[in-house]
Amino acid sequence: METQSFEKLRKFNMIMGGFHLIQGILMLILASTVIQTIGEFKPVITQNFLQYNPMTESLELATSNLFELPFGIFVALFLLLSAGAHALIAFPKKLNDKYNSDLKKGINQFRWFEYALSSSVMIVLISTLFGIYDIASLVLIFIVNASMNLFGLVMEQLNAKRAEGEKLIWGPFIWGSIAGIGPWIAILLYMFGTGNYDQIPWFVWAIVGTYFVAFNTFPINMILQYKKVGKWKNYLYGERTYIVLSLVAKSFLAWLVLFGAMQP
Repeated sequence: METQSFEKLRKFNMIMGGFHLIQGILMLILASTVIQTIGEFKPVITQNFLQYNPMTESLELATSNLFELPFGIFVALFLLLSAGAHALIAFPKKLNDKYNSDLKKGINQFRWFEYALSSSVMIVLISTLFGIYDIASLVLIFIVNASMNLFGLVMEQLNAKRAEGEKLIWGPFIWGSIAGIGPWIAILLYMFGTGNYDQIPWFVWAIVGTYFVAFNTFPINMILQYKKVGKWKNYLYGERTYIVLSLVAKSFLAWLVLFGAMQP
């Protein structure tokens, strides 16, 4: 029975990975050939530094342009990373065996490494939509968001070693939640910087609302897993829920952000 459950989960990963792959390829086509405005939207990433001005005999803030960010391609990459992660755990037998053995312990390290990459790419893209172009800020946002997801892995690793009936260790969950707030503090500071809230475009509110609702469902799923509420008593049920949430949340957000790039 257990073997059948894992085989069904493998096929489920293949199907969901296929949905991510199709959308990622479609976005690449739209961004490179079909919709010109998406392909043309390339925020210029900058670097700030102090430079000595001999005229004023003081150090002054200076800015240099580093490169143009191919926005549409990176939105597609967001989905293609997920497709790649599903393929890794579904096709190579050794990795699939590792995936299954970890699930028996209540761990899925593939999930957290993929989230650390894909969601960090997305939060960086969202940051540029709000006007954060400084390379230092974007690097920090990427690393802090990745750390938030890796705290999820630590949460599973620590609790997998608990004896039956031993108290749950919630520390990594709490610290990860705090880390996850960091990038959004930066984004909201840019969003509300002008004070003219009525001038904030609709797609900006939509992105913030979608991200907040969609990605908060992931920690809720984790809580239900560890509290063993209803069907979540079975870790595999929670794993399937993670996979569904990943597809739904990422699809909504990716298309919203992609077409947000077409707005004035």
